Amino acid sequence: MTRLVDYLDKGASLGGDAPCLVCDGRTWTYDEVRDLAGQVASALAGRGVRPGDKVAILSSNDPVAFTCVFGISRAGAVWCPINPRNEADENRELLDLFDCSVLIFKAAYADLVDRIRGDLPKVTTLVCLDAEVDWALGWEEFLASGTTEVDVPGEDDLALIVGTGGTTGRPKGVMLTGANIETMTALTLIGYPWPDRPARPTYLALAPLTHAAGVLCFPVLTQGGSIVVMRQPDVAGFLANVAEHRVTHTFLPPTLIYMVLDHPDLESTDLSSLQCFWYGAAPMSAKRLEEALTRIGPVMAQLFGQTEAPMMISTMAPADHFRADGSIAHERLSSAGRPAPLVTVSIMDGDGRALPQGERGEIVVRSSLVMRGYYRNPEATAEASAHGWHHTGDIGFLDEEGFLHIVDRAKDMVITGGFNVYSTEVEQALMAHPAVADCAVVGLPDEKWGERLTAVLQLRPGQSVEVGEVQAFVKERIGSVKTPKQVEVWPDLPRSKVGKVLKTEVKAQLAGAGA
Repeated sequence: MTRLVDYLDKGASLGGDAPCLVCDGRTWTYDEVRDLAGQVASALAGRGVRPGDKVAILSSNDPVAFTCVFGISRAGAVWCPINPRNEADENRELLDLFDCSVLIFKAAYADLVDRIRGDLPKVTTLVCLDAEVDWALGWEEFLASGTTEVDVPGEDDLALIVGTGGTTGRPKGVMLTGANIETMTALTLIGYPWPDRPARPTYLALAPLTHAAGVLCFPVLTQGGSIVVMRQPDVAGFLANVAEHRVTHTFLPPTLIYMVLDHPDLESTDLSSLQCFWYGAAPMSAKRLEEALTRIGPVMAQLFGQTEAPMMISTMAPADHFRADGSIAHERLSSAGRPAPLVTVSIMDGDGRALPQGERGEIVVRSSLVMRGYYRNPEATAEASAHGWHHTGDIGFLDEEGFLHIVDRAKDMVITGGFNVYSTEVEQALMAHPAVADCAVVGLPDEKWGERLTAVLQLRPGQSVEVGEVQAFVKERIGSVKTPKQVEVWPDLPRSKVGKVLKTEVKAQLAGAGA
């Protein structure tokens, strides 16, 4: 399947009257979604969109907005998901960088679009999905632009361009092809449990469809499954939807899983339908993962990837969390699983040499999973593919069982007193403390140590800690060298639009406070 719309067509071939998208009590069948996608494709063609043109969607989770993805694909155009949580300037920069000619947006973001539309000369068509806006086409007016049925085979395999985010500099556009998505889909279907046919999966999408939650829909569609769309993050609603819709598959980042574990409705919710509860996008506390395996069930399933190699560099199915005798394999809980079957992973030093098992270095990848490159940025593409491998920027090692362990981002390693300290290892120790809800470990300039290992804690509600007690807790587990010299407690940690802790912002705030 080289086009994104082919996944929808495959699902429809298994029964057009089956439920495809479900949201707020309404169900769209496969035939209904295909029909609307066809109208969108025709309307895009009527507005002058040609194969290879870039079409952006700016929307929170919404079934009609997600259907537009398939309309874009059927027209032979390229989907550019734009994160509604970005600042206006960042979205303006992305829309310009991607050469977008059409922007489809929800009314909730009309003010944002209004602020930047004057600086988007390449955008010739603005479409508002759900309201009348003076300076944009209404939804019905847009659909009426179509004249004939459009179904373009696709002269180019480019399927979507995704922004990397601008937290560490100018954002880049990751070019993902139909082959990249097909490899990711195949690995998802190979690596994780699915209902026995003729039963169909039901996938619950709470996390943003612009990110991991969106691409995980494609393997569900190949089996004619249904996708329950949640418009806003709501843990109580998440639990209720799992029970009501008999959800088999879902994905959440660790921060939201922690909220699920702390929610009072967890124990009374029927989760027996779950077969695969993916977690990823950020490191997860091994202690809280063990809690999830016990309280949510033996269904937790890790995935590790990045925008440039989506989702499935390594995989850990629910069964991999346990030993043959059924006991929890504690030594694996801090890993990212084994390299996926269609992915070759190596550990490389700075000179491009492969390192032996157990040694730490940069995680590099070869696979049809890896992006085509960065859009209009050959220099960054060449840097990321040095020595013939895709460079992830993550530091890790492979253990004797073949499990991949990610110890840090290369830029987050702290050198203190001449020792290399990987912040994620310290964070794992801190997260084992019963009062700690989340944390960030960074290095600050220090005349004595070179870099002073510093921890910022976000506590669970109603909890308090003593700095000395926390330091003793960490020292007992991983030694004095890896024990933070400085411990701060903040009510909240700064996070990106997808919930990742922003360590650059943590360091900036600490520096601003004179820490």
